[in-house]
Amino acid sequence: MNEKIIVPVLGESITEATISKWLKNQGEAIKLDESIVELETDKVNVEVPSPAEGILSEINFKNGDTVEVGALLGTISSEDENVVPITKSKKQEKKRESIKEEKNIISGSEKNLSIFDEKKSKNNNEEIEQPLVLNQQVKEEIEQPLVLNQQVKEEIAQPLVMNQDISENKESSQDKNLSNELSPAVRKIVREKKIDLNNIQGTGKDGRVLKGDLIKLMNQSPQPSARKIKYGSEEVIKMTRLRLTIAKRLKEAQENAVILTTFNEVDMSNIIQVRKDYQEDFQKNFSVKLGFMSFFVKACIVGLKNFPAINAEINGDNIIYKNYYNISFAVGTDRGLVVPVLRSADEMSFANIEKNIKTISDNARDGKLSIQTLQGGTFTISNGGVYGSMLSTPILNPPQSGVLGMHNIVERPIAKDGEIVSRPIMYLALSYDHRIVDGKDSVSFLKCIKEHLEEPRRLFLHL
Repeated sequence: MNEKIIVPVLGESITEATISKWLKNQGEAIKLDESIVELETDKVNVEVPSPAEGILSEINFKNGDTVEVGALLGTISSEDENVVPITKSKKQEKKRESIKEEKNIISGSEKNLSIFDEKKSKNNNEEIEQPLVLNQQVKEEIEQPLVLNQQVKEEIAQPLVMNQDISENKESSQDKNLSNELSPAVRKIVREKKIDLNNIQGTGKDGRVLKGDLIKLMNQSPQPSARKIKYGSEEVIKMTRLRLTIAKRLKEAQENAVILTTFNEVDMSNIIQVRKDYQEDFQKNFSVKLGFMSFFVKACIVGLKNFPAINAEINGDNIIYKNYYNISFAVGTDRGLVVPVLRSADEMSFANIEKNIKTISDNARDGKLSIQTLQGGTFTISNGGVYGSMLSTPILNPPQSGVLGMHNIVERPIAKDGEIVSRPIMYLALSYDHRIVDGKDSVSFLKCIKEHLEEPRRLFLHL
């Protein structure tokens, strides 16, 4: 009894498929529901199962052929029908042919094809079981030692030399052979998504990677985070005293002040050039690097002197204008944000500003700041740019009325003298208490800082 292998219905609007690979060879035994052939479409890859147990007796299409839904792919026959099994008599026949070929190569002459004298029986089963008897001629020839002719000797004696083209293309041919084991759909996904097949365990025959393996990989949910594995879905930690203080002050700032923010941008080209030109001499003379903070501190002091309301605070019904300049600067630590104070910054040189900022920052990270170091600031500078911030709206540090936000420096296109040029640009943000600082003063203050940063020579000339 024969069973037909039919192209199954592959889905809505799919009328044909491509034979990706036959998983069984003609004449090979097949079990029920065992995969026989892999079909590929634009939407799905399907392995067609065997409808019966038997022998794959007929294959009507080869790999790469396009077949329509319902087409006859092949036939499965029961083991006792239509298929001649590989028996001992066939093995004997192959052995006779092999011996004949060897004799032809060695002697270079044709030999009698009647090699075997067989004791035959009318019954096929008896024929298979009969022992093989060599005739006398063949027996004598086989017993003779093999002698290679001179030509074969010389060829064998030559060293094996790999062709140059083969040597150069060895790796590429291996890759080609590997890709040939994959279906076209799998190869397409691998190329487009740049997937490393070495990291995929295929579920197909002999570990072949199937389309479903790639889809599963791309849709695979990420593993839980290390913190979730260690602490569970939620962890409760009591707030530190420092964090409680920060939260309280920030809440007070939002509740008691009317906070607005204005923005501007500054071309950092000249400051970068100054640092490049004088960094080595500055570091040699003062044992500290020339950073950006000293320029910003100096520029802010010029602006605060010109616009005193930004260096003031509200106390009840009174405004207190401060004629000293204690610049607070934000420092991120493992315990949280702290805002130490650089006292009398207007009386410091560039070198003293850089030294004090470094010392205070190191003490903050080591937890060695005193209470006095955290009190008495009149204006704050926050540098989110060290963490990669492009733009932000800084919040006031009460009772101060102003805070300047620095950000990262990025090459941006700008118009200069009628041409588009690339410049290192930083965005600046000034948040202020609108109760005592008007919009005119805030914008003018930020513009003043911009001018002194873009022309740092003004800082040395006290302009």
